[in-house]
Order: sequence, then C-alpha cells, then structure tokens
Amino acid sequence: MSLASIGSGSAGNAILIRANGTCILVDNGFTLRETRRRLATLSVDAEEIDAIVVTHEHGDHLSGVGPFARKYKTPVWMTHGTWRACRDKKLPDIHLFHAHQGFTIGDVSLEPFPMPHDAAESCQFVFRAGKHRVATLTDLGCTTRYMEEHLHGLDGLLIECNYDADMLRNGPYGEYLQARIRGSWGHLDNVQAAAFARKVDGPGLQKILLGHLSEKNNTPDAVTRTFNEHAPELAGKTAILAQDFASDWFCFD
Repeated sequence: MSLASIGSGSAGNAILIRANGTCILVDNGFTLRETRRRLATLSVDAEEIDAIVVTHEHGDHLSGVGPFARKYKTPVWMTHGTWRACRDKKLPDIHLFHAHQGFTIGDVSLEPFPMPHDAAESCQFVFRAGKHRVATLTDLGCTTRYMEEHLHGLDGLLIECNYDADMLRNGPYGEYLQARIRGSWGHLDNVQAAAFARKVDGPGLQKILLGHLSEKNNTPDAVTRTFNEHAPELAGKTAILAQDFASDWFCFD
C-alpha cells in the first residue's frame, strides 16, 4: 500500500492511495491540466484513477473533482451532506454514503469517520488493504477520543498542521477569520497536531505526513520546530508535504 500527495495546502489538496491494482484520488483542488501534470511526476496516468473520494465541499478540496470526473468518466464518492452542498452536480457517476458507512473500491476498504469542521458532512478516511491501514486527518478544529481509539494501529497517518498560533495571531487575517480557523470547527494548529500524533504513535506507525499548511499562517520551519519541541520522538517518522509540487510515493510494507 502506498500514498502520495499531489499537493497539500490552502490553495489545493489531492492525495493518491494505491494498493495492488487500485488507485484512488482523495479530493482534488487543482485544475485538470495541473492535476495531469502532477500525476505524471508520480508516473500515474489520469485514466488509471479508479475513483475519487471527497472529504468535503470546500473549494481547495472539490474544485477539480468535476472537470476530472467528466473528462475520464471517473466515479465519485461523497457523503450525502457534501452532495447537497456541492454546487457542481454534473458528475457522471456519483455514489453517496454516510460518514460512518464503510465501503470498498477495488482492493481498498474505506472506513469514513466524521470531522468537526465547518462543512455540511465532512469526513476523513482509514484506508485498508490487506494488513495495512493508512489514515487521512485534515480539516478539523479539534480531535476526539473516538479518533484516538479509531486511529491506533496505523501504518501511516497524514495529519494537518494548518497554522502556527503566533503567526495566525499576528498575521493579516481579521478577528472573525482567526476565530473561525482556531475554533473547534476550524483547523488544527501545529501543537495540536503534534499532541495527537504522539497519542496514536505506535511500533507499527511507519510514517507521519504533515500537510495542509496555511500559506499565510505557517511555514515548514515552524512545523519542524513545534514537532522537535513537543514530539521529539517522532522526528524520524515525519515528512512535510508541499503545496506547489507532488511528493514522492510513501510505501507501507
């Protein structure tokens, strides 16, 4: 089982999950041309994508889904709430589910779970293939006991480090937007992400991918400093995902 980021941040998000003969695109906030260009750097042809699964309706996750799905007749999966909030209803093959309803795409089993985020029915996923489990955890304002219990025993975790608290406080955003970001239905800051990563760390957790960094309120250096201070034992497991280019493949054996 393997995972790659096409891009992760405030300007667009997309993740690839691959297991055996199945390739799943998680969200797509990029143009069709940019998506194809970045897929090519990962040696993936757009026609190889078996399905797109959508976490929620915000544009940095959804804007590229419709054009891609129409071009390649790709099935799209999203929650009922996300579908109701989705403006682009011209999808060729839509599958709806509830945020606690598992389903299977090819060789991959997906276990969605709800997110505290300011969206209609936001969710994230545990992806399972054989004995391997990889989870995504972005776009949430707080973590819960359920998440801690549900995400133990992972091989890989992608977690958001959306903002540095001092940078947000002293940055260009007004008080209303700051309150939305740091609220319980907003995003995780670097310290929250480090604390949660420590809670779910275990001997089988091979890689912790740190993503969805805010362009204005975070930097890779700030994330690194926070994890070095609050979770130094994770230093050998972490990697920071970029906004402007695709990552390498991260493989879980």
